[in-house]
Amino acid sequence: MADASLQERSTAFKPRMFSAVWEAIPRNDFFAILYIAGCANGLLGRLIQSFQFSDWEGALAGADINVIILLACFAGISLVSVKTPEHVQRLDLVVALVFLILVALPIFPLSWMGVTGLSLYLLVFANNNRERVRGALILLAMTAPMLWSRLLFQLFAKPILDVDASLVSLLLGTQRTGNMVGFLDGSGYMIVLPACSSLANMSLALLCWVTITQWVGHRWTARDVLWAGLACASVIAVNVTRISLMGFSHRHYELIHSSWGDMITNTIMLALMVGVTVLGARREIFARA
Repeated sequence: MADASLQERSTAFKPRMFSAVWEAIPRNDFFAILYIAGCANGLLGRLIQSFQFSDWEGALAGADINVIILLACFAGISLVSVKTPEHVQRLDLVVALVFLILVALPIFPLSWMGVTGLSLYLLVFANNNRERVRGALILLAMTAPMLWSRLLFQLFAKPILDVDASLVSLLLGTQRTGNMVGFLDGSGYMIVLPACSSLANMSLALLCWVTITQWVGHRWTARDVLWAGLACASVIAVNVTRISLMGFSHRHYELIHSSWGDMITNTIMLALMVGVTVLGARREIFARA
């Protein structure tokens, strides 16, 4: 009888103990902590991977840790962590357990899968808070350049590179064989490499659009499809123009395909991404100014 009473007390104590923990942690803070862990681990993994294949300058330039990614991290987590009277729910803990398992495994891309899953959970099952939904949309969009566009490229690398090579060949008016395009001076062929693909730039343009529009509280309409498409088209145009200029000769290739050439191109792309997005969300942005 005493053992049964003790077991009942122990069983009753556990729910009360967990209930106290749930009530002590604001729900949005709980989600924000998970996002910080997932994003930090994913970005660290990309940086380590880049260092393995390049020097420190190449690693910092090719790690995709740029201003758009950092802005998306800050904006998304800031919106998710907005204070609310909600507390952690039981299902949140189950999702958090799965999320932490993915983050803890020594496979860094799994962190972005965890961020994807957590964002979808917030959008479907925890969408009763507008700021949290906006933050989840930004962080979900961030997984596109950090994971999903890369997986898509691995599956469809040849047709994606062929499209870029076809556009360059059309502008130069030279022969094309697969992803190889002839130099304009007839001195040989250049290869359109995966790093030169327009796909990664498109995913960054979309991320820029989602980040800025959601951060300022812009409500999407059908017209925004045109603005987002214009942002993507602008970076594709810059990328194809850059490769075409490289195709004039070997000298042009070496000059443009350099650290300075990459920096100038990326700066132009960033300006176009931000400029088009600001024009599309100008009403909300200038209303805050």
